[in-house]
Amino acid sequence: MNIVVLCGGTSTEREISIVSGTGVCKALRSRGHRAILLDAFFGQEDVNLMDAFPEDYDVDEAAQYIRSNDEDLEAAVGNPGRGFFGPNVSKLCKMADITFLALHGENGENGKVQAAFDLRKIKYTGTGYIGSALSMDKNLTKVMLKDSGVPVPAGFSLARGSGDTDISSHGLAFPVVVKVCCGGSSVGVYMVHDQAEYEQALKDGFELENEVLVEEYIKGREFSVGVIEGESLPIIEIAPKEGFYDYKNKYTAGSTVETCPADLTPEETSRMRRLAEQGYKALRLEAYGRLDFLMKENGEMYCLESNTLPGMTPTSLMPQEAQAVGVDFPELCEKLIRVSLNKYRQN
Repeated sequence: MNIVVLCGGTSTEREISIVSGTGVCKALRSRGHRAILLDAFFGQEDVNLMDAFPEDYDVDEAAQYIRSNDEDLEAAVGNPGRGFFGPNVSKLCKMADITFLALHGENGENGKVQAAFDLRKIKYTGTGYIGSALSMDKNLTKVMLKDSGVPVPAGFSLARGSGDTDISSHGLAFPVVVKVCCGGSSVGVYMVHDQAEYEQALKDGFELENEVLVEEYIKGREFSVGVIEGESLPIIEIAPKEGFYDYKNKYTAGSTVETCPADLTPEETSRMRRLAEQGYKALRLEAYGRLDFLMKENGEMYCLESNTLPGMTPTSLMPQEAQAVGVDFPELCEKLIRVSLNKYRQN
């Protein structure tokens, strides 16, 4: 197949996206596909459209070219004349049999790219624009999950300029967690222990986004559950050696102990997998996704959020879950393409 692996973009997770895209592109090429790596925002000026998907291709060189634009990102984003898609992005994605979305964060997972591709009749991996938008907004995610019977932490949302700094009026007490509504990779997540920290967290959060979520702090074990076509994969437990599963612990080697399958009782395993599948359906996800959970010592479980384009390096969470059932990384990448193509056969 001719495949565009779309990565980069403009979000705070640009570098992680490039890492994911590089791994996916190499994996697909190892399976005989003519995959190319493309930056969604900067695109590629010089493209031979007659040989857009060459047999011989240096993935690392393509990744290096994409990173060479990093220093120009801020200025380019601030240019009012620039759109999101760079040169030849739409053309190449339209020519491909499918576009593998390795984008992470805003303008990758919030449904805008998916909606634009739907209008252009470009096939892509993962869920559609509705499920993407619902999952990207953590407040909307909580509403949908709660209405479907999936337990979520108690909390409330605040808009910039509301002036509301009293958590007790919302039935909460310190410690609490403050997080931006649409961030990813734990960017904009703050553990808050007192009023001074709370007000600083609000200030920092509102510098990133217009809305933040304030939630009760739940002390417990952290888990993640991948779901492919409505069926959950083995559960993975995430145990940071220090602090919580923030950006540093996610992407610093050796900072987190990950166990898959997680050490849970059969009853706990069954319940968490069922809740993940229930949440997948409630959020109108398609093809695949990942849902994250906390479990208290007494066994109570809470779904924290949904991720519609999970990290896709061989050591990322979802690939580890697939490996637990004998599916290696290249095979997983192909499987995600197959289940994504099923969306178009059903329509």
